Amino acid sequence: MKIYTIGGYEEIGKNMTAVEIDNDIFIFDMGIKLDRVMIHEDTNLQDIPPKKLRKLGVIPDDSILSNKNIRAIILSHGHLDHIGAVPKMAHNYKCPIIGTKYTIGLVSSLIKEEPFSKCSNQLIAVNKKVEIGDCEIEFINSTHSIPETKFVALHSKEGTVLYTGDFKLDMHPTIGEKPDFKRLRKLNPKVMITDSTKAPEETKTPSEKVAVTMLQDFLLDENDEKKGIVTTTFASHIARIKTLLETADKMERIPILLGRSLCKYYGIALKLGIVNNGAKMVKRRNSIDKKFKDINKEKEKYLVITTGSQGEKEAVLSRIANKETPLLLNKKDTVLFSTSTIPHPINIANRYKLEAKLKMQKVRIIKDVHVSGHASKEDLREFLRIVKPENIVPTHGEYTMLASWAELGEEEGYTIEKDIFIRRNGQEVVIE
Repeated sequence: MKIYTIGGYEEIGKNMTAVEIDNDIFIFDMGIKLDRVMIHEDTNLQDIPPKKLRKLGVIPDDSILSNKNIRAIILSHGHLDHIGAVPKMAHNYKCPIIGTKYTIGLVSSLIKEEPFSKCSNQLIAVNKKVEIGDCEIEFINSTHSIPETKFVALHSKEGTVLYTGDFKLDMHPTIGEKPDFKRLRKLNPKVMITDSTKAPEETKTPSEKVAVTMLQDFLLDENDEKKGIVTTTFASHIARIKTLLETADKMERIPILLGRSLCKYYGIALKLGIVNNGAKMVKRRNSIDKKFKDINKEKEKYLVITTGSQGEKEAVLSRIANKETPLLLNKKDTVLFSTSTIPHPINIANRYKLEAKLKMQKVRIIKDVHVSGHASKEDLREFLRIVKPENIVPTHGEYTMLASWAELGEEEGYTIEKDIFIRRNGQEVVIE
């Protein structure tokens, strides 16, 4: 068994791993690195050719897989750092793309948005299991910050590979079911390839239920006078959007989703029955500005939900802060960030500019009404004791994060380069 560490092994994003068993290769995830070209959830990659994107470090360098027999591309969930490169790269492999209905729905949308897409791979939406050749691919329930996130188990005659993707151990999810610990205990994987994003943080990650309480504590406080309220979160965080819609109903306000990506992610979730909370959705700039004229007259009637939580230049919230829309905010209005700032210099700088412009307008700002979608160190320890893999390959993180996972492994009895392996992009791990 050979593991190719292609992307996401020295950075957050651009996730791509391949596992080779008897000359058959299975690819796990195919993502982009968003910050390399100032990409965000409202930016199109369609006009940038793959060669340039690879040179910029936006998509993985998959040259290590040249002339290999690729059997399937398996997607753990629908975030762009795990599926964003599919329209740019998947056509190079004559194999199916496999994921859950929601993830495949997002991939299909990305491919359709690509004006000259060469991607004609078969898209297979599965809930539990599918067989490819002599191997079986099993999707096991997980929790994260996007619907239908799964642990992926690849069962072969050489043993089982467990690819965790991004995950947290949420015992009180607001959408979907909690992780399937019963199934995880029975896997006995030969190797576990696992998320390390929050491995350095010596705590446990709170449940999404905590975020619900945080939001409602502020929004439903009758002693806190509020006029205009603009909220922002990640467009893919359907559970958080669902909470905002439910809270708007309790506030007797009209919820409205503004921005192309918000409408896309929530629209697909609505179509598949993942949520049933209806809301007005407006995605085109001219239509958004027209709606803002109505909102500006009676701000207290609406709960506005927009894109732009990271201060992206062309997102709706940045346009509000720049006074480029008919919605004008003042000291009686509130902007609530139901996200954290992604810890990258570009994101930090963009958020600083956005907040500074809002403060100049004397807008009230509420930040970090949020819980993470990634398992922290003590969650990872619990997970490790449940799964008990023979070998561990940390992924999805900068080197310090991978090293923190290795330190945790050593605390639990593993040995670096014997049964826990740290690699950079473009390298391999051979499991004897």
